Amino acid sequence: MRVFPVLSFLSLALIPPSLGVPSPQLRDVELPPTQQALTINLKPQQTSTRDLVSLDGLWSFALEDATNSTSAPWTAALPKGLECPVPASYNDIFVDRTIHDHVGWVYYQRTVTVPRGWADQRAFLRLESATHHGRVYVNEHLVAEHVGGYTPFEADITSLVQPGESFRLTIGVDNQLTHETIPPGDLVTSEYTGKKQQSYQHDFYNYAGLARSIWLYSVPKDQFIKDITVVPDVDWDGDAETGVVSYTVQTSNATSGPIRISILDEEGNEVATASGATGTATIPSVNLWQPGAPYLYSFTVSILSASQRLIDTYTLPIGIRTVAVGNGTILVNNEPVYLTGFGKHEDSPIRGKGHDIAYLVHDFQLLDWIGANSFRTSHYPYAEEVMEFADRQGILVIDETPAVGLAYSIGAGISTDTSRVTFAPDGINNNTRAAHAQALRELIARDKNHPSVIMWSIANEPASDEPGARAYFEPLTRLARSLDPAHRPITFANLGLATYETDTISDLFDVLCLNRYFGWYSYTGDLESAGKALHEELDGWVAKYPTKPIIISEYGADTMAGLHSVLGLIWSEEFQIELLDVYHGVFDQFQNVVGEHVWNFADFQTKEGIQRVDGNKKGVFTRDRRPKGAAFALRKRWMNMMSS
Repeated sequence: MRVFPVLSFLSLALIPPSLGVPSPQLRDVELPPTQQALTINLKPQQTSTRDLVSLDGLWSFALEDATNSTSAPWTAALPKGLECPVPASYNDIFVDRTIHDHVGWVYYQRTVTVPRGWADQRAFLRLESATHHGRVYVNEHLVAEHVGGYTPFEADITSLVQPGESFRLTIGVDNQLTHETIPPGDLVTSEYTGKKQQSYQHDFYNYAGLARSIWLYSVPKDQFIKDITVVPDVDWDGDAETGVVSYTVQTSNATSGPIRISILDEEGNEVATASGATGTATIPSVNLWQPGAPYLYSFTVSILSASQRLIDTYTLPIGIRTVAVGNGTILVNNEPVYLTGFGKHEDSPIRGKGHDIAYLVHDFQLLDWIGANSFRTSHYPYAEEVMEFADRQGILVIDETPAVGLAYSIGAGISTDTSRVTFAPDGINNNTRAAHAQALRELIARDKNHPSVIMWSIANEPASDEPGARAYFEPLTRLARSLDPAHRPITFANLGLATYETDTISDLFDVLCLNRYFGWYSYTGDLESAGKALHEELDGWVAKYPTKPIIISEYGADTMAGLHSVLGLIWSEEFQIELLDVYHGVFDQFQNVVGEHVWNFADFQTKEGIQRVDGNKKGVFTRDRRPKGAAFALRKRWMNMMSS
């Protein structure tokens, strides 16, 4: 992320550290746990000391053109005509193939009025995401730039705006992916039309734009809270457990007043206090945050004056729980858990990846209905509202970086017969790893306080069987462990081509997540062979890593809703049910298998091509969330597991 230092002491240059020019052989290097101090990580909230203005709604919209590209971007008024909703991906909004297929920059613009009561406040702009490269302009001033499409960034604009007055806000968004971005891709130019075309390895559509909310918010002018880190623990001695909360508060450099900590229970009773920027608070007879039975305390940080006047305050919901891995099990609060659920996508008709609170609530209702207790944020960090809702609903989350497509042996989820080497100077190289490391930093910085997050997933389906994989990933595993003070387990989703015999990196991780498609991509339609192949594979992993828990993080089959077959032929709803049944029968024979995540929760859009017809159809719900037959079969299995 880069935030240009044109505004104040908070606008820091945040440039991913260079790992040097690409080399033929990736090097195992040390990746520093931090670069320069991060900007404010706390999600904006309305408090007695802070104001919050949503900038969601309709914005003027335009594509870049040859005479007004990023070298001379739109800072004057955009031409009249197009308006685009925020939050939403722009691709499916307009009935225009040119916009749908656009590769390059687009511009959003609107007028913003600063509340007149902000004379003694500092004003910030915050973008929850800009996919995949964002530039922010206040009038003609470039105030922030960020590379990475799924994590927030912001700018202090206090010196450029006046309370009670308006300014023109322009946001440029670029959707281009290269072999040095996360996720990676390739740009080609058509030999006939001269148009840029985007290719990529991952099997979901490259939706772009401003898919999450935009905020204007204020904090006190000089003394304010920048970040809070909470690490929960439990003292198990005695009949009533004691909650232990270690914390660190980062404040502005000008902060001189004392810091007070107050922890309230769900009834509003104060159960613990502390003081200072770092410390520990204890909660007697603590109510634990449990899967399916969440309990959230309110952790309030306040900066006070010498006379005890409130200067700034921020409240963070926290859950007290522990997560550990041991002897082939995943333990939450010292109790083994078996994960049931899905890989998901942020994907819906018209909005694309645009965050939608109606879909948010309905999707969690469906998770509850089907008996799921978890999901993986495949294959990128989801909106912060999703994480907050998971906290409140007691859903367990495997939180994943946007590192998908790091294997040239597959394209759009489908194996290819020939491919170039993945880890190479002209492929996934040292600069790609620098972008990957920055994505990991930003993911953990944003989501470190969520009790729902029980595991970090560093990547999905990398070429972990190829030369260079270990040199690429070993520094990232060390970085991940150094970044999280709560020491959550780390994992990655293993590609089927990287078997227990050929994979080179799984020993670096705490949990094995295996994506397997026997019966679909191999032994297609032959479920007897598929079951035997799966059993043989799991035998091999257990023999090699007898103490590591195993989650089958993807398995399933494309299924056309409404297509039925008494013979259980492929693509029918009956085949999807039969395939899942075969897998479940194998899972139940292995004690180390502690989780099953069906691919996918719902059908989702993919890039246009002959390999997919209107998207990936492996969902147990359709794209508009109607259940297929497999949803009822899964509900029966998972509800029985809950009651046993």
